[in-house]
Amino acid sequence: MIKRIILAFTAFAATAAPAFAHLNPEEHGSFMAGLSHPLFGLDHILVMVAVGLWAAQIGGKALWGVPLAFVTTMAIGFGLALAGIGLPFVEPAILASVVALGLLVAMAVKLDTVMSAAIVAVFALFHGHAHGGELGSAGALQFGVGFVVATAFLHIAGIGLGLGIARLSGGALAARIIGGLTALAGLVLAFG
Repeated sequence: MIKRIILAFTAFAATAAPAFAHLNPEEHGSFMAGLSHPLFGLDHILVMVAVGLWAAQIGGKALWGVPLAFVTTMAIGFGLALAGIGLPFVEPAILASVVALGLLVAMAVKLDTVMSAAIVAVFALFHGHAHGGELGSAGALQFGVGFVVATAFLHIAGIGLGLGIARLSGGALAARIIGGLTALAGLVLAFG
């Protein structure tokens, strides 16, 4: 079963197209562009699924509190960028989020819900800012709603994956392997 999960994860990662994640904002300021945007970047997919996986590992209130903190703070970061308020190190912070969240899953770190939500919120601020910074003001509301919806669905997919894996024999190990592969993919994105 673990071999199947690793094979599926590898196939999923190999077919993602990170170069298409950053679309021309003048041509793509719509709900559908926002909805599709997180689905075309490996960094986006890995982080959003890792947030859901980590929330599933922690369980309890974190199951929904951690992804909700990410989505909410991501929307705030988007608004900051649209308002012209800059953040330093946006792209490095996004790449660091892939590695850090992958490691949190790989090590099965279980913090309380507030601390876990705070960690993902810091990273979410940068993700949202990047979205807003790429877009400018063209179709901002529609685009923003689209990427928030897509992000929520990716979190739900991660939660579902985490809960599904937990039911399997050796599921905890499988989740940790996926976390490790996520962190490794983040390093490849950062230094590859």
